Amino acid sequence: MLSLLLYLAGNGFVGAFPSVLQGCSKLATLDMGNNMFFGVIPPWIGSRVPLLRILSLRSNNFTGEIPPELSRLSQLQLLDMANNSLTGSIPVTFSNLTSMSIKVPQNLSIQDPSNTMKYEDRINIYWKGQELIFQRTLRLLAGIDLSSNLLSHCIPEELTNLQGLQFLNLSRNHLSCVIPEDIGNLTFLESLDLSSNGLIGAIPPSFSSLSWLNTLNVSNNLLSGKIPTGAQIQTLTDPSIYSNNSGLCGFPLHISCDNTSLARDERKDEVEDHWMYYFVIAGVVFGFWLWFGMLFIVKTWRCSFLLFVDGLQCKIMKKMSR
Repeated sequence: MLSLLLYLAGNGFVGAFPSVLQGCSKLATLDMGNNMFFGVIPPWIGSRVPLLRILSLRSNNFTGEIPPELSRLSQLQLLDMANNSLTGSIPVTFSNLTSMSIKVPQNLSIQDPSNTMKYEDRINIYWKGQELIFQRTLRLLAGIDLSSNLLSHCIPEELTNLQGLQFLNLSRNHLSCVIPEDIGNLTFLESLDLSSNGLIGAIPPSFSSLSWLNTLNVSNNLLSGKIPTGAQIQTLTDPSIYSNNSGLCGFPLHISCDNTSLARDERKDEVEDHWMYYFVIAGVVFGFWLWFGMLFIVKTWRCSFLLFVDGLQCKIMKKMSR
C-alpha cells in the first residue's frame, strides 16, 4: 500500500494547522516540529489521516486540549507534542492506540510515488535526554512525548495498557495524583520522565518490573515513601533522578527510611496537636456563643440569669459591709 510522508519541520512556518491535510488520507509521517504554528490541534486528524504512524508537532504554539479523536490512529507509533501550550487532561482513550499496545511495532517502510524505490523513514527524536536521528531502527520504536506543556489532572491508568511503549515523557506539566499503580505493565519501557509535576504518593512497587528501564527521572514532585528495589531499577544510581521529593527515602538517596518514618510520625503528631488545639478553641467559642445566644433568645432563661446575678451581687455586698 502506497504511503506518503511530509516534513515541514524547522522552516519558521506561521499559522493554524493546515486544513489542506484533510485530503492526505495516505499520509504516514507528518513532522511539523520547530515552527510557529498556533491554535488548536484539529480533531479531524484522527479520521481524515487514518494511516499516520508518526506525528510530530513539537516546539510550536499549539493551545487547547489534546483531541481524544487521535486515539483513532490505530497505526500511530510515535506521538510528539512537546513544547507547546496544551492544556487539559491526557486523553483516557489513548489506550486505544493499537500500535503502541503491541510489543513488535510495524515496519515504517515508505514508498516514493515517483518510482518503485523503498526507503526507511527518518525523524529527530528526543531520546533519553538527547536529540537523536532515527532512521533504520525507527520501525522498532514506539513512544509518547507530551513534555513542557500545561497538562493537568492525573496520569490515566489506561496508559499502562500501551505495552509496546519504549519511551514516555510527561515532564514539566501540572500533572497531579499518584503514579499509576500498574505502570510496571510497560515492560518494554527504556526511558521514563515524569519530572517537574505535582505527583504525590509512593512510587509504585511495579517499577521493579521495568526490566529494560535505563533512563528515569521523577525529580521535582511531591512523592514520598521508600524507593522500590529490583534488579534493573537498582542500576539507576544517580540520586538526582529522585531529587526534590522531600518524602522519598532509600537507595540511591542517602536518606534512611527509618529516619524518614520517624520524622513523618513527628510531623503527624504535630499536625494532630494543632488540630486538637483548634478543636478546643472552636468548642470554647461555640459554647460561649451558644450560652449567651440562648440568654438573649429565651426570655425565661434571661430572667433567671438576671435574678441569679442580682442575688449574687446582694450576697457580695452583705459580706463586704460586715
